[in-house]
Amino acid sequence: MNSPIYLHNTLTRKKEALRTSRPERVTMYVCGPTVYNYAHIGNARPAVVFDVLSRLLRHDYPQVVYARNFTDVDDKINAAAAEAGVPIGAITDRYINAYNEDMQSLGVLTPELEPRVTGHISDIIELIQTLIARGHAYVEQEHVLFHVPSYPAYGQLSGRRTDDMLAGARVEVAPYKRDPLDFVLWKPSSTPDLPGWDSPWGRGRPGWHIECSAMIGRHLGHTIDIHGGGQDLIFPHHENEIAQGTCAHDALYCHTWVHNSFVTVDGQKMSKSLGNVLLVRDLLTQAPGEAIRLALLSSHYRKPLDWTTQRLQEARETLTRYYDSLAKVVEIDALPQSTPDRVFMEALRNDLNVPGALVRLYALLTQLNDADTDARRAHAKSALLASAKVMGLLQQSPQEALALLRPASVLFEQHSADSQIKTLLVEREQARRDRDFAKADALRKELEAAGFAIEDTSDGPVLRPVEKRSA
Repeated sequence: MNSPIYLHNTLTRKKEALRTSRPERVTMYVCGPTVYNYAHIGNARPAVVFDVLSRLLRHDYPQVVYARNFTDVDDKINAAAAEAGVPIGAITDRYINAYNEDMQSLGVLTPELEPRVTGHISDIIELIQTLIARGHAYVEQEHVLFHVPSYPAYGQLSGRRTDDMLAGARVEVAPYKRDPLDFVLWKPSSTPDLPGWDSPWGRGRPGWHIECSAMIGRHLGHTIDIHGGGQDLIFPHHENEIAQGTCAHDALYCHTWVHNSFVTVDGQKMSKSLGNVLLVRDLLTQAPGEAIRLALLSSHYRKPLDWTTQRLQEARETLTRYYDSLAKVVEIDALPQSTPDRVFMEALRNDLNVPGALVRLYALLTQLNDADTDARRAHAKSALLASAKVMGLLQQSPQEALALLRPASVLFEQHSADSQIKTLLVEREQARRDRDFAKADALRKELEAAGFAIEDTSDGPVLRPVEKRSA
């Protein structure tokens, strides 16, 4: 029997054994992106962190229902559509597709559910009506607002007192509010260019916070087991979610709140003004997605992660070491029904201690390298691959992975060598790793005959076209 999974619960501020409403089923909801631009490295961190958590949950529980939403109604989306001169749907579809492509490149599995706000307007309206009927919301000047003083427990998640919440908070000051902390559930769409839906309060669109509560209620029920997201969402977004969900149904909204910390770039906060917003798709031109994934996992999820070129290079070098070892045992089959290493799994079950799990993974690599019989190599390889799979690592063929981790060179790409030349180069690298130097030398001669000279460097082979001399 597996030991319990412990997670740090933001609500209670302590590490607790995971509680689920049903013993063999886990529900998890994670706030996804607002789709008006390409995903940056800060968007990628929660996607990767909660992907690892979902993999762990699937290992330990028979049924996992993981939902990650797309916010496709937002003023930033409206502005992007207006600037591009295209319908709002064109913006959201483009960036939803781009987000999915980028996350797949990072090895992020598709959640069971990916709800969009625009598909849940009726659920949102129904939830707002319930809050009005229960005395927790009111209508004023075509707006519907949640009345924060109606929920005395407001502030428990963030640990803020209501008297202190206005300082530094994203709170809109408006004459139609009964209390400065009241937040919008529904707002009017006063012009035809704004998205809007008919409602009992006029044509309008939902506020940000009500959207997630409605989607959770629709797909996961009134009480969910895990709610995740970035640390920046604790207040006001998740605080407001708790208020809405609790007041609408008189039920515990969520058992465990899990938040990942921030990503900085070279010690500075990402911002457009500094010009240091790193898009995932730009990074994918510099390194394989698996290296970016490992770099994102190199710091505990609750600690800030400072993104640097060195961190990415270290991840690349680490993966190269793993795949080099796996290339040497490529002909040895892993054992059927292999299971992850016990020590490795205990690290993950301890508040998703990925750094600790990586230490154990390296120990498993050492066991593979030290194995002196094929039987021991098969056992070590099986434990390594089964463990790494829970973290979404080391699942490519060694030859393909190493070809990406050790690119021929920028010069090689610039000269757009044909596929046959690229195949010869990859085969030569594999022969060198296999210490089959006779084959490697023969392949070098083939490349030279095709008009390319090779220089072996610490960063991989550099392939240069050589002009043939006229007779």
